Amino acid sequence: MVKSYTHEYIYKHPWERVTSASWRKFTDNENRHLLNHILEVDTLSCKLDPLSQRLFITRAVTTHFPGPWFIRKIVGQDICHCIESTIVDAQSRSMQLTSRNFSHQKFVEVEEKIRYEPHPDNPNEWTLCRQETSINIKPLSVLASMAEKVEERYAEKVLKYGATGRDVMERICKYLEAESRGIAFQS
Repeated sequence: MVKSYTHEYIYKHPWERVTSASWRKFTDNENRHLLNHILEVDTLSCKLDPLSQRLFITRAVTTHFPGPWFIRKIVGQDICHCIESTIVDAQSRSMQLTSRNFSHQKFVEVEEKIRYEPHPDNPNEWTLCRQETSINIKPLSVLASMAEKVEERYAEKVLKYGATGRDVMERICKYLEAESRGIAFQS
């Protein structure tokens, strides 16, 4: 059984500022307490395709395992390792991040796709963020009702982390806006 969720959010900031904020999200010390489920982020590769002028980045992300306590007991770990693949196309002004867990795949698979692109109604000032998440609890497929409850718990965590991530991005965008105007930012 796979559960899928889609969420759209409009940043009232230009695409360049939002994508800059995305790169700072995990490295900004002000956000450590908000993103305390993120333990470590390491860049594995970074390549610029000279023909397409696209940037390809792969990162390893280590997080606290987001599942319910009894799933963590079954899995035997409190951490989860994920791979995040990002493609930035500055010419078309699009940025897509795809994250997948590579640990615990025999128990649960989570895939998250986030796409940032200029908002069609105001492309020079706003950015549309579309987040799609799919969650597949594997060993519980026989117990469909239990699997559904576990997937709902995962979804609650994903939605909570997504909202926190958007708050962090908004704060960084405001900081970048103030910085570009030469103004000191007050949080």
